[in-house]
Order: sequence, then structure tokens, then C-alpha cells
Amino acid sequence: MGVRYGSANEKMRDALARVAPGTPLRDGIDRVVRAQAGALLVLDDGPDVLSICSGGFLVDAPYSPQRLSELAKMDGAIIISLDGGRIARANVHLVPDPTVPTSETGTRHRTAERVARSLGVPVVSASEEMGVINVYAGGGKRQLQEVGRLLERANQALQTLERYKIRLDDAIANLTAVEVEDVATLRDVAAVVQRGEMVHRIADEIETMIVELGVDARLLRLQLDELYGEIDDELELVVTDYVADDHTAAQTLAEMSSLTDDEIHDLRLSANALHRIAESTDLGQSVAPRGLRLLNRTGRLDAESAAAIAQHFNGLSKLQRATIDELTAVAGIDAATAADVRETLARVTESAILDQYN
Repeated sequence: MGVRYGSANEKMRDALARVAPGTPLRDGIDRVVRAQAGALLVLDDGPDVLSICSGGFLVDAPYSPQRLSELAKMDGAIIISLDGGRIARANVHLVPDPTVPTSETGTRHRTAERVARSLGVPVVSASEEMGVINVYAGGGKRQLQEVGRLLERANQALQTLERYKIRLDDAIANLTAVEVEDVATLRDVAAVVQRGEMVHRIADEIETMIVELGVDARLLRLQLDELYGEIDDELELVVTDYVADDHTAAQTLAEMSSLTDDEIHDLRLSANALHRIAESTDLGQSVAPRGLRLLNRTGRLDAESAAAIAQHFNGLSKLQRATIDELTAVAGIDAATAADVRETLARVTESAILDQYN
């Protein structure tokens, strides 16, 4: 599944994968928590990390959960190699940049957040009294949850994803219907882009939960793949059909991802992300697709040929009226492919109209 996400979220997921249930590192952290001891673990032993280390002692020994549990009985931080295979140092006093902002109050968690933010390395802290495990990475923080509770949340999120996907499917079906009748408006397109981003955000959160659950997420992975399918590919085709010539679908989707949860509900912002027109506040204005999305449903047509056809006819309405002879005039399109394109467009048109009026 080609879920889109930024580098910050990617760093958090990498960190969560290292401490997921079933991993040696998580086994060691769980031992620390069960022993009601605290821990501050820096999951990188690069020069930047070592430069803020004071005191402690060199361990340079292979990592094991038992060794981590024993070393955590001391107050200082533990430095673990980037690959997780060795414990580099223990009982270290960390001296991060004190000007780095932190929302934490406890000394251990405050130090963990400052180290993670200032050096860009993953840090894990486990509180001694509450047994709370926090992961700091990519400028963010995530508190690890008990597996049963996280599974419950993930299943609820899957149900939400299913409901939002139905709404997205309805918006795409409506867009197809108005496209083949040549009455599409900016509102129809913006609705698909908006709902696609909402579905993406829910799937993105579930993806993070799956990473956090590790070996306990096999069933969730299958369910997410079945629900999410190729939504990103479909949404990219919708955007490509309407985005301005001097912009790309990737730029539009990146702009949508940057919107806040409140902003995403404003259809005008979704319309503006297409950069198709100078004035995006008129959601009722007519727009015409290039036809790439519907051409993509032709089995024997590759992406390059589809783009050549769309460019040649400059719009779906002209493409729908094209004869086989006119289609074969496009470089690389033979009679069989042209017939397949004609048949596909006719089938899509008929199906869309029937769905609209049934």
C-alpha cells in the first residue's frame, strides 16, 4: 500500500518499529517497567550523541534484554547503537541544549525530548513510578500503549475508515457521472480531493498503530490493505485530470497533507490546491477533465500511451467522441488498443449514467 507520509512521521514509525512488541528492545524495556525502574535510552551512538554525554562508563557489549534491565538500575542514560545490536555506554549524564523547548515536566522525560529534538535521534523514556513509556522522534512524542487497548483503538479506526471510504467512493462515482455528461463542477472535484485526504489521514494513523503493534498486527495489516487498496493511485489520477499545467499531482497532495484538521473541511482550500484557476471560491464553475483517470481503466493501455491520448484530444468530451481512426492517429496506438479505449469509455459512460439514475 502506498500510503503518503512525511519524513517526521517516517522517523517516528522507524522508532516505533524498533520498540514494537516482539523486538528484543521492547523485551528489555518491558523488563525495566516490570521491575518498577526508570530508563532513558538514546537509540543512536553517533558523534553528536556522544558529544553531549558526560560521565558514565563504556560498555560496548552486545545488546540483550537482561543486560539492559540490569544497567537500567543505575540512574543515568543508556546509549544503544543505531542498529540496536550493542549497548555503547551506560549511566551517562546527558547535557542537551537547554534552550530547546519541551512540554515535559519530569527530568527524565524533559531530557529525552530535548535530546530527540536537538539531535534528531530517537529517544525512549520509561518513568519509574507510572511505568509510562514515551518515544520521541521526528519532533513528536508517542506514548506506548498496552497491546489490547491499542488493538481496540485500531479496530475502531478501521470502522471509521470504512465509513469514510464509502463517502469517498460515492464522491468518485458522482464525479465520474458528471464527467461523462460534461457537467462537472469545481465542487465535484474538490469533494473527491477533500474526502481522499480524510481517508488518507485515517489510514495513516492506522498504519502507525500497525507499526507500533509489531507482531500483533498481522490481521490489521490485511484489513487495512483490503480497505485502502489503491486509493492513493485513484486520487492521484483525479488530481492529474484537473491540476494546473504548471503544477503536479504530488504538489497538490502535499498541500492537502499540510492542511490542519479544521482546514480540511473547507472545500475552497481543496479547490485552491489544484491551482487550476485564478479564482477558486466559485465552486459551481464548470471544469473539464483531461480524461486520464478513465483512460487508466483500459487494460491494454500503459501510462505513457494514456498521457499521449489525453494530450492529443485535450479533454474527455472530445475523447468520448473520438473514432477508432482518430485514436490510431496518436503515436503508438494500434487499432486493437483504440477499440479497447472506445469500448472502455462506452462502458464507463453507460455504467455511470445507470448508477446516477438508479
